[in-house]
Amino acid sequence: MATRVGVVGYLGYGGAELVGILERHPAVERMLLEDRADVADPPRPRGHKGHQRIQGMAEAIRRERLSLVFLATHHDVSMQLAPQFLDAGARVVDLSAAFRLRTPERYSRWYGGDQHTHPGLLASAVYGLPEFNREAVRTATLLANPGCYPTAVNLALRPLVEAGVIDRSAGVVCDAKSGVSGAGRKPTLKTSFCEVTGNFSAYSILDHRHVPEVLLTSGLEEAEFSFTAHLLPVERGILETIYFRLNPGYDAASLVNIYEQRYRNEPFIRLYDPGQMPDLHAVAHTNYCDIGVRVDAATRRAVVVAAIDNLVKGAAGQAVQNMNLMLGLPETEGLL
Repeated sequence: MATRVGVVGYLGYGGAELVGILERHPAVERMLLEDRADVADPPRPRGHKGHQRIQGMAEAIRRERLSLVFLATHHDVSMQLAPQFLDAGARVVDLSAAFRLRTPERYSRWYGGDQHTHPGLLASAVYGLPEFNREAVRTATLLANPGCYPTAVNLALRPLVEAGVIDRSAGVVCDAKSGVSGAGRKPTLKTSFCEVTGNFSAYSILDHRHVPEVLLTSGLEEAEFSFTAHLLPVERGILETIYFRLNPGYDAASLVNIYEQRYRNEPFIRLYDPGQMPDLHAVAHTNYCDIGVRVDAATRRAVVVAAIDNLVKGAAGQAVQNMNLMLGLPETEGLL
């Protein structure tokens, strides 16, 4: 029998992507949970009944016997709903930032001084980057799905940090660009058509709220890492260009070899030959992270380019990848 799972926040870009993936998933039956009473049905063709929706309260979780619930909601909403759903017996995959950081102090610093309303859950939540945390993901009851920017940069950097090939005294710079869907569906002036089209802009320079996720996973210190996000005039996709200097004795082949050894059994990591680089088209609508490298041996300068689809590997696809592990299903189910 199919496992019953619920989705809260299915009208947002990440939530809609998640519903689309789950519709094609052969091992689950998904139900749409509505946490608000004022949401109107979207227009649909005549004769189309739309999705099954139920009120997303704890009693509905018990009544419908849902094994797992996805929260594709703002972090304030996730903080409110996750404890209720856990108490109702469901496992929770949260796509927001509510449970990604380990302490309430760190959360407050990076999220504008907001106080975490359930700090006790921060220590028990599992950070769901499967390539580095697979065994913990399998047994998680509360899973914090990683942010889109940190997913790409951590997959690109952590193997190199662990291998000790980066000259950390020279610092690491990540120049990251995202499609507009990464800002969410709620309209703002900055993401309106007239502001975005034909434009390209940087934002949250040196204080982007995804930085602590990178630091927690990559092993870098804040003083070693500079991150700048940019808004691309495209719908989806993230491309990150990462600059650093190598320690003596390493070249491009060394980096590729490190990645090959670390990711040889990873179904969603694809590597390029030295000098060749991924782009957004290569990863659009997929759960892949593509990585390319180039090194100037004379100056020890290195560049790594990582590309993902921010709505798939950066959000909904990775959430399903985590769900598969949590439910004991093949990790690639519904994603290839």
